[in-house]
Amino acid sequence: MAPSPLTARRDLGEVDPASSRHNWARSAVEATADAVFVGTADGRVVALETATDATSASDAAPDAGERWRARGEHSVVSMTATDGALVVGERGGDGLVRVLDAETGVARWTYATADDVGTATKDSLFFRPYVVDLAVTGDRVVVAARRYERDGEDRAWRSVVLGFDRDGRLAWRRHVHASPIAVAAEGDRVAVAYNRCPNPEQDGLVLLDAHSGARVASWDPDTDGDRRVGDVAFAGDAVAVASHGDKRGYLIDFDGETRWRLDLATERRVGDETVYAYPTHVCVADGTAVFVTGNTFAESTRDPDARHPDEHTAVGVSVDEGERLWTRDTGGFARAAVATGSRAFVPSAQHFREREAERHGVHVFAPDAGHVETEGLPGIPTAVAAGGGVLAVVEEPVEYHDEGVTRGAYRLRTRPVR
Repeated sequence: MAPSPLTARRDLGEVDPASSRHNWARSAVEATADAVFVGTADGRVVALETATDATSASDAAPDAGERWRARGEHSVVSMTATDGALVVGERGGDGLVRVLDAETGVARWTYATADDVGTATKDSLFFRPYVVDLAVTGDRVVVAARRYERDGEDRAWRSVVLGFDRDGRLAWRRHVHASPIAVAAEGDRVAVAYNRCPNPEQDGLVLLDAHSGARVASWDPDTDGDRRVGDVAFAGDAVAVASHGDKRGYLIDFDGETRWRLDLATERRVGDETVYAYPTHVCVADGTAVFVTGNTFAESTRDPDARHPDEHTAVGVSVDEGERLWTRDTGGFARAAVATGSRAFVPSAQHFREREAERHGVHVFAPDAGHVETEGLPGIPTAVAAGGGVLAVVEEPVEYHDEGVTRGAYRLRTRPVR
């Protein structure tokens, strides 16, 4: 990968390096027309004025362009901005949602999701309340939160999807014993993707009325096991769905009916193993759904010798026709896929089996033509946002277990969207 024009905009302090395997979310970022917001592993939220020339705020002037900073106690893991407000979700403690004034950083209101999902039963990252995702549409702020617990072989999720007025009044609440992984909202619809559904009566995708929270449609891959959906994104009068259940991409209309489906990384025999890869993310840009696949797994083991030929791959699909337009190897595990009207961005973090540092970076795609360029990074990109003409990336350090070398640093990088 070429040297990165992603300017190191802000040093974010110290954080333990990620290891060979992909790390869990501990940062978040959002970009708007006039500011970039970054949330950190120690609970800070920093607002920076947008620097569209990507050079006016550098490591040499670490405080240049800072609008405000706010402190919290737990990792900021989800974030969205709208109408002068920044919505922030945490992992840990009370699973707090904070709504901050975008100009001043002053808290407008907060909500403890632990009141709905409970508090951690063990002092472990995986057991802490987790605000998984946030979305805003119309007069609603939508929050998806979960908490996991395990007793021997018994696993359970306590989850909630909440709809708030802009002033923080709770308008509706939906409890479920499944694991939400993504929420999207547009117009009068909210789409919730559930990754793990231990109860067979629960669906992987649920469409809600944004105003009332009423369930209006649902869809499920109807596969064995509790794996269901990895991500969801609105695509006009339908939603694009990355299915964990059968490792395919789908377009589902607002009545829950399938318009098309496409094999992405379905089971395949490679040598002596049957392997597959989960579609982990999807975004939609200018009539193209961009699906991204993750790590190779096998029927018999989570650490197979074989590699699925379509692991760590981005695939562009025509929303109207369901036709595959292009395919590109991303080289490593992606924590997200985000889109503007004219570009899609897929971060490539570590490939934990191959461990090749030159795979770290952010891939840029044109919706109709595919790969445009790749921005290389020394560390791994773990949170990405595109908005207001700016691409914002949180880079984290990584230390491969068989090297003992720390690559990269904990910092925010930005550049104009070209």
